[in-house]
Amino acid sequence: MSRWIRLCLGCAGAAACLALTATGGADAAAARACTVPDYPGAGYFTSLKVKRVSCDKGRKVTLAHYRCRTESGRAGRCERRVLGNRCSERRTSIPTEINARVKCRKGDARVIYTYQQNT
Repeated sequence: MSRWIRLCLGCAGAAACLALTATGGADAAAARACTVPDYPGAGYFTSLKVKRVSCDKGRKVTLAHYRCRTESGRAGRCERRVLGNRCSERRTSIPTEINARVKCRKGDARVIYTYQQNT
């Protein structure tokens, strides 16, 4: 192997090591997508992302927020903490459905999900 190729491979390896060190390896704080739970009513969850919390916990928060929301009817809203999380919801709707994005947070942990619900 020529000296030039060895030098290039060495530089590429060093750059990769520096990149991993700078990001802390696999960045545990980065948001990751999770499989969505089954929607209990007429509609479906369309996405679920979590940050600094497990996907299992994210699914539990998602379902708990759904139960809180629907306590006051199909188009209800949740006005209290859910499993210690404070949630906010942005909706767009038409007469036959609600589309929403929900952000829940507890400290540094985040659960973000979207859903579509038939009215």
